[in-house]
Amino acid sequence: MPSNPSSKPDGLRRRHLLGLGALSAWPLSAGVWAQSLPAGTSALDGGRLVVVFLRGACDGLSALVPYADRDYYALRPNIAIAAPDGGTQTALRLDNTFALHPALGPLLPLWQQGVFGFVPAAGLPAPNRSHFDAQYQMEIAQPGKTSSAPGWLNQVASLRAGPAAALGVGEANPAILGGPAAVKLIPRGQAAARTGVLANDRVRQALLDLYAGDDNISQAFRQGAGSRLQSAQELSAEKAAADVRRNTMTAAMPMADRQLDRDGTPASAQAQTAQMLAASNGAPDPVGLQLDAQHLGTLMRNDRGLRLGFLSAGGWDTHANQGAATGQLANNLGNLARGIVQLRQDFSGPGDVIVVMSEFGRTSAENGTRGTDHGFGNALWLIGNRVNGGRWHGQWTGLARGNLNEGRDLPAHHDYRAVLAQVLRSTFAMGDTQLASVLPGAGWDRRLDGLMAKA
Repeated sequence: MPSNPSSKPDGLRRRHLLGLGALSAWPLSAGVWAQSLPAGTSALDGGRLVVVFLRGACDGLSALVPYADRDYYALRPNIAIAAPDGGTQTALRLDNTFALHPALGPLLPLWQQGVFGFVPAAGLPAPNRSHFDAQYQMEIAQPGKTSSAPGWLNQVASLRAGPAAALGVGEANPAILGGPAAVKLIPRGQAAARTGVLANDRVRQALLDLYAGDDNISQAFRQGAGSRLQSAQELSAEKAAADVRRNTMTAAMPMADRQLDRDGTPASAQAQTAQMLAASNGAPDPVGLQLDAQHLGTLMRNDRGLRLGFLSAGGWDTHANQGAATGQLANNLGNLARGIVQLRQDFSGPGDVIVVMSEFGRTSAENGTRGTDHGFGNALWLIGNRVNGGRWHGQWTGLARGNLNEGRDLPAHHDYRAVLAQVLRSTFAMGDTQLASVLPGAGWDRRLDGLMAKA
């Protein structure tokens, strides 16, 4: 045993709706590293945390390949990633147990630098194969709960009073950022640099007059309007500067290097296609993740009060023709890798951490259409200087049928919230009481001690 409902609740969907429409099971163990914020330190001082949510259930067994396990190749005769042999179509060796999908090659230097690590078998405390329920419960850090509740990143943001401490890019109203604390939200892609109707002085003034009251809705709108204008102006200025730099390089750049991967999703049954699209839950596909990551970095670099960032990418529900070293999943992983490398450029401070998570894993065996179905446990990735990287952490029991959940899925040996507790304590020096508030009902998992280095 190596150790190293179908939609969001109505109240959550309505949260921020007016402003956004106009603008576009264990208690925490007492005494385990128990600590409060250091003297003279304000809440959320220290590092910064960026969460990347892969909506649709990314196949962790293809991203981080258990190549030393013979059962892996028996379970996946058509879609397994070939064991490392130095070729371009084989996995990239990490250690004696795991290897990296070749499309994730840009992340290999981070592993070698010791700043990229992962927990190979984490997830919800109990299986939940509904994309929408599992995503929502992960975003509020309360498994089993279906009624409206604040997102756990919003709960972290509430530790600091005053201006927004959290920024979300790409989604209009992610549950993870929903709640009473002020947050900044900007759209995906090039739309983030556009001011929309607010650029018109007369329209903007009319809207501000309409929302001139002291009620909560009016205050939220005025704050959002100012935030949208400022963000768009900052990103427009950044884009102009980047265009100048890019124009000096483009002529000498090979055409292949100017292109992003395409989705590559093949034709399938109508119902399956609808489900796979719905599984993204409003998140964009990974093709634009690098640009969204650049926008997140620009805005959080310009406003040091922003300590929390959120990005998401859909397109991971690979029921059919998933592919192996190339194909649908490989294209998505390639774009994900570029997005993470972009994030690492801006979030490489001593306490900065990037977390990559997905609602559940996929079946250990491929299905009859050379894809994978909804599973349970999955890999949770961490990138940061304080991560004890270049190694994986926690429990791994392999893919023998007797070690699988229900004989089909990778088990979740570790509650994902226990992984987050390690990150939050390391990044923001959160004590037991604060962790219990942000991650209600979670427990401290001693098996993960050593995942993060002490500050």
